[in-house]
Amino acid sequence: MIKILIYVFLAGIFTENFILSKFLGICPFLGVSKKLNTAVGMSAAVTFVMVLATAVTWPIYKLVLVPLGIDYLQTVAFILIIAALVQLLEIVLRKFMPPLYNSLGIYLPLITTNCAVLGVTTLVIDKTINGEVISFLPALVNAFSGGLGFFLAMVLFAGIRQKMETCDIPKCLRGLPITLVAASLLAVSFLGFQGIVDGLIS
Repeated sequence: MIKILIYVFLAGIFTENFILSKFLGICPFLGVSKKLNTAVGMSAAVTFVMVLATAVTWPIYKLVLVPLGIDYLQTVAFILIIAALVQLLEIVLRKFMPPLYNSLGIYLPLITTNCAVLGVTTLVIDKTINGEVISFLPALVNAFSGGLGFFLAMVLFAGIRQKMETCDIPKCLRGLPITLVAASLLAVSFLGFQGIVDGLIS
């Protein structure tokens, strides 16, 4: 069991990174990664919502939707749950962390429709390791590590973008083109972890 948890944890950060591997959550990745502090704040908020959403949606799916035969409603149910959690997070940030709330701006409510958050709740339902569907604890670890992977990608990319501001970039590549090139190179760099992580479970 410990081996499975370690594998799920490392895979969520490196080889199954929601941004760099599954290409989910690209909107905040490109929009909020210009400054390190906003990247960290957004990542913390997304990680919190990922873990809480998985903790709520996994048992609802397994204990309510499947027994009642209405598991086809999982996407609708999950989006409603995530929306409620994001509203709660927005209220807390506005009350206790106004600067962070203001810096995140429109991207905070967009966590509701962030495909990385919805992805972690839906993909974990059928996630298998060695042919067995994972249980509740590995599902939570998967959500937490997915959030950490999101955090790692955001922070690394924020650092890269801050460095690029001082570089002499050709005019034709300035703005979005060089941003996408940098993002693709960052994604490729994570491929080197594939063999290491897969070796844990083989």
